[in-house]
Amino acid sequence: MNYTTQMDAAKKGIITNEMKVVAQKESMDIETLRTLVAEGKIVIPANKNHKSLAAEGVGQGMRTKINVNLGVSKDSYDLDIELQKAMDAVALKAEAIMDLSNFGKTREFRRKLVDVCPVMIGTVPMYDAIGHLGKPLKDITADEFFQVVETHAKDGVDFMTIHCGINQATAQKVKNNKRLTNIVSRGGSLLFAWMELNKKENPFYEQYDRLLDICEKYDVTLSLGDACRPGCIQDSTDASQIEELIVLGELTKRAWARNVQVMIEGPGHMAINEIAGNMMLQKRLCHGAPFYVLGPLVTDIAPGYDHITSAIGGAIAAANGADFLCYVTPAEHLRLPTVEDVQEGIIAARIAAHAADIAKGLPGARNWDNAMSQARADVDFPKMIELAIDPVKAKEYRASSTPESEDTCTMCGEMCPMKNMKKILNGEEISLK
Repeated sequence: MNYTTQMDAAKKGIITNEMKVVAQKESMDIETLRTLVAEGKIVIPANKNHKSLAAEGVGQGMRTKINVNLGVSKDSYDLDIELQKAMDAVALKAEAIMDLSNFGKTREFRRKLVDVCPVMIGTVPMYDAIGHLGKPLKDITADEFFQVVETHAKDGVDFMTIHCGINQATAQKVKNNKRLTNIVSRGGSLLFAWMELNKKENPFYEQYDRLLDICEKYDVTLSLGDACRPGCIQDSTDASQIEELIVLGELTKRAWARNVQVMIEGPGHMAINEIAGNMMLQKRLCHGAPFYVLGPLVTDIAPGYDHITSAIGGAIAAANGADFLCYVTPAEHLRLPTVEDVQEGIIAARIAAHAADIAKGLPGARNWDNAMSQARADVDFPKMIELAIDPVKAKEYRASSTPESEDTCTMCGEMCPMKNMKKILNGEEISLK
């Protein structure tokens, strides 16, 4: 039996190879997985042309996944460094990489990523349109926008962020409801500007079926971008954000009718007390489609530490229903991240994702923590380092401050409660000097 997309196969009762891989990774019943893919509550981004992919699932009942943004710009153009970031991301167990390159040999780099990376690859074609076409934004035609999208799909990209919900009605909401930071989405702001300059509707909204044709042809998962995501905590959960979310819910149903897989993108910046309500609202308005969030960053005052503000919000968001976290690095709002920044951002996001999986009661999520706790109870420092989410850093910290006794650390020394409780409970003497 033939099928066009993972969703089409699922609806027809077909178990694809990608479904088998995902079910094994998640320890999920294959028939449960197939049903949830058919319903749109799980996506398996797997472009037919991404031959090196080791498929992952995103959505209900699955581990929270993380995405790593990278890519070159005019002010920071080094493809070798960006490729190193990608390889580090794979090594650090990120499940997705988004290439946000917007200058130079974007297609060459994108094809290289697809060729060598076993993780999901995402892009934002709107970023690429300006440099790829080499013409002013105002002069780009709808046909040319779609040509860029199809090029990305043909190159093997598994998911694309496209801001289809920033239509004329949503744009009017933005103008009528003053925001502190306006539109902070790069792709969304470009489409807003194009509509204003040309006095036309967003071509990705107006010709949505044309976009779905491309996604269906290559089995690209459509990540419906949130142009109106809040860029500061003051702008969260406002009329513009909710108006766009309603539109995205409508577009989700239209995509599913064409067997196109969909994720919904979300905030942004948001105070802690608003996060749970936003997750519930998104799931409700978008019919249970997987939710992909940037952060949310829970305060606006920490440039240089926004991997932390993001991890706090990401953990709360995922514990309340978000399925996919976009990492944030310490360089957010300041510059393109270095290799070291990327590593810090990945670890922070992975901690958030794992903490959320524990809170969600995901089967087996606590096993890793229990193993670490056992190693601590046994005062087994080599095992603790082995189990650490970042063994390299843990080993460096251990080696940087050597205790008198190898079965203690330099904080507690001979007063180590783990060591002493173990001895006392075994009927042994303890000696505190």
